[in-house]
Amino acid sequence: MTKGIIFNIQKFSIHDGPGIRTTVFLKGCPLRCEWCSNPESQNENIQILCHHDTCLHCCHCVKTCPQQAISFQDGYIHVHFDQCIGCLQCIQQCPSHSLSCEGEYQDIDEIVRICKQDLPFYEESQGGVTISGGEGMGQPQFVEALIQALKKEHIHTAIETTGYVPEETFQHLATQFDLLLFDVKHYDSQQHFLKTGVHNELIIKNLTWAFQQGIDILPRIPVIPDFNYSLEDARGLAGMLHKIGLKRVQLLPFHQFGEKKYDMLNKEYTYKNQKALHNEDLKDYQQIFIDEGLDCFI
Repeated sequence: MTKGIIFNIQKFSIHDGPGIRTTVFLKGCPLRCEWCSNPESQNENIQILCHHDTCLHCCHCVKTCPQQAISFQDGYIHVHFDQCIGCLQCIQQCPSHSLSCEGEYQDIDEIVRICKQDLPFYEESQGGVTISGGEGMGQPQFVEALIQALKKEHIHTAIETTGYVPEETFQHLATQFDLLLFDVKHYDSQQHFLKTGVHNELIIKNLTWAFQQGIDILPRIPVIPDFNYSLEDARGLAGMLHKIGLKRVQLLPFHQFGEKKYDMLNKEYTYKNQKALHNEDLKDYQQIFIDEGLDCFI
């Protein structure tokens, strides 16, 4: 039976495609976006998180771990993910229940069963199921099997993708979805690399191919301060989408919903002191896309 590693199944999602949806979040992502709201999705393995506000500093987890993957440094518990094998002994024996895990293996039948619980809501709202991440195509065999199972139940399927996927994999999977929610972060390859860790040529190539195939695509731009928030950036992104031939785009204002997760993962959050953006902050930005002939909404 095909299994995949996921870290959340979120019901009643209204921002991940049309209608009321169930979003299945897969672990694993090739990008390292500095503003990522799901940093627990980047690593493809099961990860141990420490809730520092309840930790007793008893170091029982340090003694318990058979891999010596946990240490106590600078007054905090640190989990070394390159050594952790996900045996979960530390979680089971933590006296203050301050350890938790992100990621678990689930089989197709169980995920479909959970998704089918909301069939009436999908039908009433023209919703469905969205595969997200991480990178939605990061576990291709599992994703294909899951999509085939959902299609048998006549459920609308969407996928959120960074587009940074090998061409062969992308082209094989993209045509199987009813909708691609395609993240577009920057038009300039070097700037893209500086904040995400990858260049954008493959992303643009996959986006262009998908459009040429007539696949239903919604490009979505996370608008991030000190990255792509200037009006010059808006003009560059609008020009790129217009050149490809796309007609609509969604803007996603920067937020800090994932900030606490960085502490639990002992990771630095670059945008810790950056204020969130709101819809009204993007009116001039939005107008540039509209002037380029794009249906742009927030």
